[in-house]
Amino acid sequence: MASKFSPPTQDELSKPRYSADTRAVHADDYMNTTNTDVAPPLHVATTYRYAEDPKVLRVVGDEDVHLTIPPNIYSRLAQPNTTRLESILSSLCHGHALTYSSGLSAFHAMLVYYRPRVIAISDGYHGCHGVIAIMKKLYRLKVVSLWDEQEWDEIDLREGDIIHVETPLNPSGEAINLLHFRELATKRGALLTVDSTFGPPGLQDPFVQGADCIMHSGTKYFGGHSDMLCGVLVVPPHKRDVWERMWKERMYLGSVMGNMEGWLGVRSLRTLELRVARQSESTTKIVEWLSTSLAGEGDDALLIQKVVERIQHASLQKEDMEWICKQMPGGYGPVFVIWMKSPKLARFLPSKLALFHHATSLGGVESLIEWRRMSDLGVDERVLRVSVGVENWEDLREDLREGFSGVEGLV
Repeated sequence: MASKFSPPTQDELSKPRYSADTRAVHADDYMNTTNTDVAPPLHVATTYRYAEDPKVLRVVGDEDVHLTIPPNIYSRLAQPNTTRLESILSSLCHGHALTYSSGLSAFHAMLVYYRPRVIAISDGYHGCHGVIAIMKKLYRLKVVSLWDEQEWDEIDLREGDIIHVETPLNPSGEAINLLHFRELATKRGALLTVDSTFGPPGLQDPFVQGADCIMHSGTKYFGGHSDMLCGVLVVPPHKRDVWERMWKERMYLGSVMGNMEGWLGVRSLRTLELRVARQSESTTKIVEWLSTSLAGEGDDALLIQKVVERIQHASLQKEDMEWICKQMPGGYGPVFVIWMKSPKLARFLPSKLALFHHATSLGGVESLIEWRRMSDLGVDERVLRVSVGVENWEDLREDLREGFSGVEGLV
């Protein structure tokens, strides 16, 4: 029996009828027309049979295939698992979403589509700069600092170029004012693209601040269990034509998600709101404990002051709270940075922790800590990036306290 739900209209994408946690469970209900499974089945096919009746066969080229409605033809074009995933993401992100094989493949696809002459970008995630280096080799893309408007003038950043803002920022978890860069982009006719990986739906919606395109490494919070690779691009509701052209380009770039990954993504999005709200709330509590201890308050002040230099997180940007609360109404994010007093302390602390896994990446249900130098040579050797999971925050606090005690003798 067909579901009473249907794909969201343009109005429903920007002004949805149901809350996000409800849409995470039901946004793909319209696809429940050929099975009675409550949990969507995993489709592993790469190719699909044509209709048996020769009279209904219709010859079409790749670009004539409908993007969201069966019958499916070949999984590089579309397949049930990722179509479900994109339906849910479109609803949660208030736009038209496309999935890719990884966050970097999504970023690459975005640059291929817009083909800017100049891109303004911060340091942020080093992988994006690797993609930019390839584009520089291909067509001499020019790169300027996000923070240097004089450099923008010298190189003439203008219409069709990109101002790319990652917020919250990797690895610090600090927020950047999107409205400020929206104004700068409008003044020059440039596009504002936003990497919102650290601020998934439930925490922020960059379309509210005027983003032209949002990207996510869906590997992180959309996946949420450290078991799938995923990239996502989202364009505003009124830009369906852009979404369709991006879909056609993805078909030839070949950077599509696998069947299993698409199925895992659907499973994971069901609990996105629950997970991210818990993770963000716990992070804010842990950061408050650390910052107040550094300020000399509480029983742990002497210990933490001895080994920790400072903390970075959006919740500590006190002078920016007015715009941060508007930009991130759902919370400050589940990632923060600890600066230890020395590189040696940063290197050894992860080995003293029981609940935090020492690993790269973030966004999973388990808490991770990374001596960031392991995967990013451009980061100071004293930096530890912390991704808070869904464990009890007091247990995590105790684990950190014991870890600090364990390296105290190295000072």
